[in-house]
Amino acid sequence: MIKLLIFFLMVVVVSACSQEKPEKNDNFVLVKGGTFMNTKSNYYGKSVKISNFYIGKYELTQKEWIEVMGSNPSEFKGDNLPVEMVSWYDVVDYCIKRSIKEGLKPYYNIDKNKIDPNNKSDNDNIKWTVTINAEANGYRLPTEAEWEYAAGGGQMSKSYTYSGSNKADEVAWYWKNAGDKYLSGDWNWPAIENNHNKTKSIGDKKPNELGLYDMSGNVREWSWNWYGDLDSNSGSYRVAKGGGWIGDVSNSQLSFRGKFEANGFGPDQGFRVCRGE
Repeated sequence: MIKLLIFFLMVVVVSACSQEKPEKNDNFVLVKGGTFMNTKSNYYGKSVKISNFYIGKYELTQKEWIEVMGSNPSEFKGDNLPVEMVSWYDVVDYCIKRSIKEGLKPYYNIDKNKIDPNNKSDNDNIKWTVTINAEANGYRLPTEAEWEYAAGGGQMSKSYTYSGSNKADEVAWYWKNAGDKYLSGDWNWPAIENNHNKTKSIGDKKPNELGLYDMSGNVREWSWNWYGDLDSNSGSYRVAKGGGWIGDVSNSQLSFRGKFEANGFGPDQGFRVCRGE
């Protein structure tokens, strides 16, 4: 009887711990914190220190989205393709619902009846007020600093221009290589359209120093932050990082700061999730 009780208690302890941290095989990478080592980062040389956190090894797939949200908004369909056509609000809602589904405390609160006073956009007709539970263990978007730190290789950084290489084609899907053939010349939308450019399956390019894939190219990734100064607490746009299959190669540089209104969405706009340690 005593042995049975001890076994039961061990199971409870292991189960509780598994709720606190992602499993080793569930496509998350533990990013060890510290100051910015990548000399190409916007935060290099600044007094910004990142705490340990987990981030998705891959961009969130359509399969993962459907499992939580029940439908697929993406333009290009495929279980292993990144989800796209999702607004910043859609993504925050996903983080809450996935956290609840997995028995975690949601990191975000959404008040749909209160207009966010920090949202200065003239075109955002949603403007939900989103607040955070800083100590919660649920899923969330990376901050811009966390995203750039992870994309830049963290403490293992080799100061690459793109996430994992100085050669974009090794790590990024962007306008020249995301279609039927390799394009040349200057960025050109008719050429992109005629080349049938689209998103690609996650993880087909080389990973960065931390084993993270597609942080340059494929789809642009939502972050938590407002676009403006690096520490802005209000604005008209949210920051999108990493470039995408439509974008010029410069957009795939880890330092590039894209911007998108929170209610906006497009076939090159996706995300990846993270969690605290």
